[in-house]
Amino acid sequence: MAITKKQELRALTESERELVAMSGIRAARSLTDSELSRLVKRLRTKRDRAKTVAERQRRELRGKARPRGATPAKADDGSKLKLEILSAALTRLDTETARRGEIKAKADLVASAKKALALKQKAKTAKTPAKAKGPAKAVRGKGRVLVENHVPGSVRGSVRKQVARAQAKRDAR
Repeated sequence: MAITKKQELRALTESERELVAMSGIRAARSLTDSELSRLVKRLRTKRDRAKTVAERQRRELRGKARPRGATPAKADDGSKLKLEILSAALTRLDTETARRGEIKAKADLVASAKKALALKQKAKTAKTPAKAKGPAKAVRGKGRVLVENHVPGSVRGSVRKQVARAQAKRDAR
């Protein structure tokens, strides 16, 4: 169910109305990243406060907690409404934060790809020289292919020692 402006005016304080107004799509997009994070932090604290008040009032209504304040709570509709409004505003801001994160990640990816392309183009070697005329040399077997070992020596030694211990155990049986 949509919440009307009249309900918002009744449920929120002036400072909370400002925060909710700043959480609108157009307003949130005009904010800088630091302003957006500050707004999210302030709105989250307001939402958490409204949540605890609503929970306390619900407990009072059910008789699980003693009433706090001058008069006991008769209903928690206003607190629930405030919590819904602030949660919706926080959801909008979280969506904007996620959108900015995706844009930044995409820009970083493009920059990284351009850098890799530049390095690849820089590393291209000159063309291979033309073949020499005459008979081709006979190939007598394969040459030794060196494979780079990515396992550090410290790990290799410990594994070798572990295998030796296991074999000694088997031999001792």
